[in-house]
Amino acid sequence: MATSPRATQQKFEPWTDPDAKPYVRIEKVTKKFGDFFAVDDVSLSIYKKEIFCLLGASGCGKTTLLRMLAGFERPTSGKIFIDGVDMTSIPPYERPVNMMFQSYAIFPHMTVEQNVAFGLKQERLQKDEIESRVNDMLNLVKLGQFAKRKPHQLSGGQRQRVALARSLVKKPKLLLLDEPLAALDKKLREHTQFELINIKETLGVTFVVVTHDQEEAMTLSTRIGLMNHGEIVQVGTPSEIYEYPSSRFVSEFIGSVNMFEGRLVEDEPSYVRIGCDDLEAPIYVDHGVSSAPGATIWAAIRPEKITISREKPDATDNWTAAVVQDIAYMGDMSIYLLRLDSGKVVRVTQPNIYRHADDRITWDERVFLQWYPESPVVVTK
Repeated sequence: MATSPRATQQKFEPWTDPDAKPYVRIEKVTKKFGDFFAVDDVSLSIYKKEIFCLLGASGCGKTTLLRMLAGFERPTSGKIFIDGVDMTSIPPYERPVNMMFQSYAIFPHMTVEQNVAFGLKQERLQKDEIESRVNDMLNLVKLGQFAKRKPHQLSGGQRQRVALARSLVKKPKLLLLDEPLAALDKKLREHTQFELINIKETLGVTFVVVTHDQEEAMTLSTRIGLMNHGEIVQVGTPSEIYEYPSSRFVSEFIGSVNMFEGRLVEDEPSYVRIGCDDLEAPIYVDHGVSSAPGATIWAAIRPEKITISREKPDATDNWTAAVVQDIAYMGDMSIYLLRLDSGKVVRVTQPNIYRHADDRITWDERVFLQWYPESPVVVTK
């Protein structure tokens, strides 16, 4: 049985090897525009053949950091190394880097193959080599049959692949993508995400992708660097970022989350209990936390990790009563908004496993919510 690209990607973890050398090393890089810190003291290590996503809201500094990698902006301070070479002062055209812009910037008067061949002609390669590399690249992005078409004769997804082929045909060691899929519809975006993973596996190129779309980052990336106000607030694999957020900001930015403010009422090395005014029972977490006694902390619980039942749980912890306020049927799952007695609204998602479920919980029912001790993530900031 063939191994899927995603399965291969999941086994790819050079950042866990202390002897592995980063392909891209960003050391204490700061970029100021006047008194404004667009990028503030950022350090990052990115490894060869990664798809590393810089994720964050508009204005967080991710595109400025990408432009510094490309050489279009100079850092105010700090250094950038690519393959062990200090690139901080090297101009863009001398870096082993190519950048694909959000607008694609393909030439409207040229055919698909002429667009892809443009950079190779600028390098004055032999005609036979240009034709061979262009054909190989168009076949890789599944555009071979469209070689003679002009951009206006292509769909948005096809134009995106022309821009990608043109970026890859020069065999860059590092490809920078700025919101590469923003112009595509949802289905095409999902399809193209997996195509990018396939291309990465085939060519072995290192990708750095800027996106504000968390779903895109979770699908594409080997690791994510989440940015806020010019700083990297957490770096990790998609599952690490989602399951083990380092702060309230991370847990609220990635996916949906229910945040319960409380205080430690029992603090042991192997477990803690958190008292929360919004809940009828304490939150029991099956691991210790680092927090001063009596300090305010937050328990973050993902919507899919909470169950709904009409029966009151026979437990002293990890449950509360609620009333169903709203239900959104999404096809594969249903989203429930439930109002606690305190007035707080909790979000719960449940998969729609059965096509016909006559006993589905419905509007205005009083129900009970419950979760496992390993479900909450405790954050202190």
